Amino acid sequence: MSENEFARLMDALPGRAKEALQHWGLADQTPKLLKFRENAVFQVRLADGKPAALRLHRPGYHDDRTLASELQWMAALAAGGLRVPAPIPTLDGRNLVTLPATPAFATQHADIVSWMSGEELGRSGVPLDHSPDRIKAIFGRIGEAMAELHTISDRWTPPASFTRPAWDFDGLLGENPFWGRFWDCQGLTPEMAGRLVDLRAFLGEKLRLAERSGLDYGLIHADLVRENVLVGADGVEFIDFDDAGYGWRMFDIATALLRNRHEPCYEQLSDALIAGYRKRRPLSDATLETLPLFLLLRSLTYIGWVGDRLDMPNAEERLSRYVREAMELAAAIR
Repeated sequence: MSENEFARLMDALPGRAKEALQHWGLADQTPKLLKFRENAVFQVRLADGKPAALRLHRPGYHDDRTLASELQWMAALAAGGLRVPAPIPTLDGRNLVTLPATPAFATQHADIVSWMSGEELGRSGVPLDHSPDRIKAIFGRIGEAMAELHTISDRWTPPASFTRPAWDFDGLLGENPFWGRFWDCQGLTPEMAGRLVDLRAFLGEKLRLAERSGLDYGLIHADLVRENVLVGADGVEFIDFDDAGYGWRMFDIATALLRNRHEPCYEQLSDALIAGYRKRRPLSDATLETLPLFLLLRSLTYIGWVGDRLDMPNAEERLSRYVREAMELAAAIR
């Protein structure tokens, strides 16, 4: 997308948001754009004055059935006591609406979810600014909340129409992984591509062995990076379930840890997260031994992700960095 096209899109976004708000009877306000990545997210005010989040979903990424399933699961998690956004129905009782195509926009879906009041744990690539003791306390709470998410999910019976992506063998290492073919995406040098082809084959054997060992599998958040963990005075909140689905629970743990590997207190925060998880849910030492494998698998997904988005700022630098990180992690398990 050119700069001019992006500028026109940004100019048109507020009007698109007000179009969506009509379904909730809230079109008399000016929504505040919070972020524009996979989705455009706005802060809005409900009829009672309370804040909420309007999401305009990226066209073509998820269909209406998959998005409705996400909202059903979030509602179940919130009802189970987890601090996550919950859907707010339209005037006619729908959780999700479809906005028709216009000259500026393709057909897309929109929803409103409840507001979370915590502050972002941090930003990827920026050192955490909490004290070491505070970091350990936060990651302990993340571990506990993650375990609760898994437990509530196991107790919940999804409706027959429920469908979400799977971070399973095919979703990670199959011919068309959920976040892209990391071994032959655009931007790779022939040397990089060759090394990733070999690594994919090696990991296929390792993951099949782990799969047969009976690893804990079920619904997971799948993207508990710093930006998606909000920290409050008395707990943590999880947001952005856009990529949530089925997967190994160790994948959730690996995702929460991967971008913190270079923190000076990484060992302590990792131990705190594991200890917090074990307060709420069993996690055997044998299962924990697969953490290096899942850290590597998580790192490979970022290569596929950025390989499909080479028009974004710093994409080439990020691609090279992600490949280096994957190779570092691979060296630890070969």
